[in-house]
Amino acid sequence: MTVFWLEHAWLPGGMLSGVLVDVDGERFRAVSDAASPPPGAIPLRGLTLPGLANAHSHAFHRALRARTHDGAGDFWSWRDVMYAVADRLDPDSYLALARAVFAEMALAGITCVGEFHYLHHAPGGTPYADPNAMGHAVAQAAREAGIRITVLDTCYLAGGFGQDLTPTQLRFSDGDVGGWLGRVSRFDPGPGAKVGAAVHSVRAVPARDIDLVAEWAARGVVLHAHVSEQPAENEACLAAHGKSPTALLHQAGAVASNFTAVHGTHLTAADIDLYALNRATVCFCPTTERDLADGVGPAAALRTAGVALSLGTDSHAVIDLFEEARGVELDERLVTGRRGRHAAADLLAAATEAGHACLSWRDAGRIEPGAYADLVTIALDTPRTAGCPPTPATAVFAATAADVVHVVASGRVVVVDGVHQLIPDVPSALAAAIETVTA
Repeated sequence: MTVFWLEHAWLPGGMLSGVLVDVDGERFRAVSDAASPPPGAIPLRGLTLPGLANAHSHAFHRALRARTHDGAGDFWSWRDVMYAVADRLDPDSYLALARAVFAEMALAGITCVGEFHYLHHAPGGTPYADPNAMGHAVAQAAREAGIRITVLDTCYLAGGFGQDLTPTQLRFSDGDVGGWLGRVSRFDPGPGAKVGAAVHSVRAVPARDIDLVAEWAARGVVLHAHVSEQPAENEACLAAHGKSPTALLHQAGAVASNFTAVHGTHLTAADIDLYALNRATVCFCPTTERDLADGVGPAAALRTAGVALSLGTDSHAVIDLFEEARGVELDERLVTGRRGRHAAADLLAAATEAGHACLSWRDAGRIEPGAYADLVTIALDTPRTAGCPPTPATAVFAATAADVVHVVASGRVVVVDGVHQLIPDVPSALAAAIETVTA
């Protein structure tokens, strides 16, 4: 058993100073008050939070950082550059890149990631000898980086409404929904990992097949989909089906309590009602949505309706869930002219408990007995946090990923004094992996 003493901790009941946590294996065994660290306890000085959950990730997009952000263009021109990187990946290079990216996440306090995984086959669409080789690579990458993962195995069958796949997209596809079902049903990601399902988008999975993906997911896994990220997607869906992407997904039985809509930037009032009625989640990725000029989603309207929000770093323009959390509030201030639409504690809940829940790790995201033993400690003596009180507002509105000094994931110490304990030189690992797929 390992014992940690937390100088300041955010617990389900609020902030508390002087907290002792006993860890037994992967879980918290006990949480109690302690004014000072007893002998044998590991002191964590600063503000300690539950582990952060990155609910939407495309690990290989990290290779695009600073390569696609300058100059003009839009989502669709950015996608062309992204496809060029996708063409370069194989199981070995994907393992190296994803491992380095997940290590960067661990340094930022992320203890669980939802990898929206559609790089299934070799270029041209030929399956590897192990049809799930790429999925196994990404799951192994998370284990080696010391974090948990939900591999959101993605169905991707079309290049758009009524359009064939492009040559690059062939490797994303299993040919038909039966091929996807057969492959994903045989995928075992191993320890510390879970399988989830994903519909890439309503433009990439024909309406007749979405219901089969949803039916498979309803057997006990989570289901995610990109939804209404761009106005063009809404317009094309309306032209093809006479309804919004959310309405189409709902008609297919996808919108349920296990469903997470990623982005939801351009939702209608009726869409929001459907998510509320069906207890679904919406995952916002503000740094990516800014970068791609997607727009600002209706976060306040969703929260008012009772829809749970989670957060993701998506394209990894930045890996910093504190920035994603404050982005939800600050971006909305810009478009509404109003402050305080989201309390700091609510934004932290989106980054922790709600994120873990939408990835099927419902026993995580809280510092309490029985939960996964995830701890993220923010230093309160950095240039950004010095003089700030130990409160949720400091985490959301002052701290950055660079202020994370200590991370425990599933009871395992992963980061000490800002250094990753499994991959000590994360920058070198990132640089080498990215050079392999961009040189």
